[in-house]
Amino acid sequence: MCDDVCFTDLSRREFGTLTLAAGAVAASTSAQAAMAVTETDVEIKTPDGVADAVLTHPTTGTHPGVLVWTDIMGLRPAFRDMARRLAGEGYTVLTPNPFYRSGKVPPTGLGLNFQDPDARGKMMQLMGALVAPGAAERDAAAFVAWLDAQSQVKKSAKIGTSGYCMGGPLIMRTAASLPGRIGAAGSFHGGGLVTDKPESPHLMIPKMKAKMLIAIATDDDAKQLDAKDVLKAAFAANKVQAEVEVYTDTKHGWCVPGSPVHNPTAADRAYERLTALFKSALV
Repeated sequence: MCDDVCFTDLSRREFGTLTLAAGAVAASTSAQAAMAVTETDVEIKTPDGVADAVLTHPTTGTHPGVLVWTDIMGLRPAFRDMARRLAGEGYTVLTPNPFYRSGKVPPTGLGLNFQDPDARGKMMQLMGALVAPGAAERDAAAFVAWLDAQSQVKKSAKIGTSGYCMGGPLIMRTAASLPGRIGAAGSFHGGGLVTDKPESPHLMIPKMKAKMLIAIATDDDAKQLDAKDVLKAAFAANKVQAEVEVYTDTKHGWCVPGSPVHNPTAADRAYERLTALFKSALV
């Protein structure tokens, strides 16, 4: 479901910059936040175990829920910062550890250098449990049900979801499996949205009712030039409102702060499109 497009070649030194960059992002995003937010580490029972996650929400009031699917690097400071920024806009944000089946964050024994075949193999093993048939759908149902049980979530509003890298296909699977609850979904440099396999995410579009945002990296588009057109045609054929765009001069991973290919200008524009989508659809 998520081919080589899901990987950015990071060295240990580059990975170390993630934590340093996250601190700077935290300072800037907290200053931008329109609302004071609260962050809590939580645990959620799923059919496959107990997932550790982070719940981030405005300190007061009830707000539409949002489920965030991380990239292949998993739940880390950068995604906590991104959740704070979004929560400050008026959303109750749940960011789970997608690899909880293998342990809490950080996964035990996980190598950090993707140029190392052993480390890459470990990551593929972790991802294998998540992309197994029905696994993401079970997770999505459990996470959304948990959100709906929280006092900080506005139950009358639709729920949104966003995903990065491997999270792109997961927002598709979430929207398709919970069409009555998911009102909006955004994929950012999602990998493997269109494949030749029978479980390809684009084949799930007929089941979706959410408004969709598909933000594609320039280099991902170059590797699969027809994917955007296949997606546009499938959305149109099924009358699913969707915005599909290739972001100029961006590389896979450009939206996540701390990534060596982070493009702040393009990332901010993608974020503005996401929040505009949520504002219109999560009602």
